[in-house]
Amino acid sequence: DIIMTQSPSSLSAQPGETVSMNCKASSSITSGSTNYLAWYQQRAGETPKLLIYYASTLQSGISSRFSGSGSGLDYTLTISNVQSEDAGQYYCQQHYSYPLTQ
Repeated sequence: DIIMTQSPSSLSAQPGETVSMNCKASSSITSGSTNYLAWYQQRAGETPKLLIYYASTLQSGISSRFSGSGSGLDYTLTISNVQSEDAGQYYCQQHYSYPLTQ
């Protein structure tokens, strides 16, 4: 199984700031030019919401304040102009191979 390691384990920010979080895969999740990495947001009491897939493709309806980057083993989610509604848990998930892991 591919192990996904996120950092930092927690972070805080003030409204208007830019924050980033990282995700590292234990083996490559890239095939050709496609990076099989998704980012999700989960607010308290809600189901997870897909933010980004293929490492940098923004899901329809998601604010452009969210952006993703990276390739190979290392990936980053950046939230610009942080808002109070962004509070919650964020996690990455590889969709390169089964079992899908986060």
